[in-house]
Amino acid sequence: MIVGELRFGQLTIIDRLRETVRLSEGLKKNGDLIPAARQRALDCLARFGERLRDMQASSVRAAGTSALRRARDSEGFREEAEKALGHPIEVISGREEARLIYMGVSHSLPPNEGTRLVLDIGGGSTELILGEGKDPKTLESLHMGCVLMTETYFREGKISREAFDEARLAARLKLRPIKAYFRSYADVEAIGTSGTIIATEAVARELGVIESHDLTPDAVEQLIERVLQFGHVDQISLSGLPDRRAQVWPGGLAILAEVLRALRINKLRISDGALREGLLYDYLGRLQHEDARERSVRAMARRFNVDAQQSQRVTETATRLLDQCKADWQLTSELASNILNWAAALHEIGLDISHSGFQKHGAYIVENADMPGFPRAEQKILAVLIANQRQIISLERCQALPKAWHKPALRLMILLRIAVLLNRSRSTTPSPDIRVTVGESQISLHFSDNWLDANPLTVADLDREKSYLEGVGYTLHAC
Repeated sequence: MIVGELRFGQLTIIDRLRETVRLSEGLKKNGDLIPAARQRALDCLARFGERLRDMQASSVRAAGTSALRRARDSEGFREEAEKALGHPIEVISGREEARLIYMGVSHSLPPNEGTRLVLDIGGGSTELILGEGKDPKTLESLHMGCVLMTETYFREGKISREAFDEARLAARLKLRPIKAYFRSYADVEAIGTSGTIIATEAVARELGVIESHDLTPDAVEQLIERVLQFGHVDQISLSGLPDRRAQVWPGGLAILAEVLRALRINKLRISDGALREGLLYDYLGRLQHEDARERSVRAMARRFNVDAQQSQRVTETATRLLDQCKADWQLTSELASNILNWAAALHEIGLDISHSGFQKHGAYIVENADMPGFPRAEQKILAVLIANQRQIISLERCQALPKAWHKPALRLMILLRIAVLLNRSRSTTPSPDIRVTVGESQISLHFSDNWLDANPLTVADLDREKSYLEGVGYTLHAC
């Protein structure tokens, strides 16, 4: 856990807490978390939650990475984890993790407008990012990490040259599809961060293998030879290497050696900034109206040739509806407002594929695309709204969301449906003034005098919408 404070417009790190949980170590092949690892994580989060309460922290962002992406009961565990921590936990994709790592590194080092290659070896995944200045350009997340590699190839903790050879070959195969692109740039500043790499640099410096703070391929090879002198991970004892890190270090070294070799990195600079710092700076950007999610929505709208004027009309109508009912429908959070606006902005992206069932195409795109800044849960909520913007409503999609979003998502969906319906003519004439009143399971639309009489097609659409909403337990009245 990292704690920052905004001082005179700058983010200052005021505290760091670290506990080694190694959730990936407790992940079985079938995706189940073993009870011991599960409990370690919950105990750690409970302690962090206590510190957050004592600090009265008002802005908290928590993220789960590789282990929660792969866990079979990820949602069930996350509910327990959120209760222990006292705050929501996002499960972020591998590419989003890479983007945040790059952001953390770029804010932790002096500015450099040239090309940077950032490497992060975690417990269950390895992230590679190419960027220019503060902007990441290419992001990759590979399914190999120090915990995963050690468990797979250094079976029962036994260390041998054969185990290293197998682990390095596996890493080489993972890197083969992407190595050509990552080494095609000349004059790249290579930067390594996080546990495995920082620990490796510390050990190399303590043993005198390197003179500066930069890691070299030769230094890593020398450390592998040192590790081969031990017969078991429990016996590894080197200056600068914490005991808990030693348990998974062989797998991390195998990955690091092959990455340096495959990408032709002669010198790896070390950075303390990584995912946690990236989360902080990304959160700060949201507070300062530089939200990466807004950029993702705009980019996706352009990519799929969305009619900007129509999406703007739908967004404005949806916003007016929400403003009138958000208190009664408990939709007062900023995220609820954002979700509705983003869904309105992207509701027609499926048209670029086909008009038939375009809402389903749009939902698939939003749920599965790489959208920088978005955790998976938010993409799923967006997809549910877009999929159900017209025709029969699928309650199954709503029920698949986190429980806290079942009712809010359905209500936001109803508002989006009405906004889309009222703008179906795609007219440049401003949509009518509407007064909205809502109850627990009903919504009433009050139009200006004679407006409905002058718009019989909209009346027919509203009558059809009544039947759709009745199917999910809501009543619609228009007058």
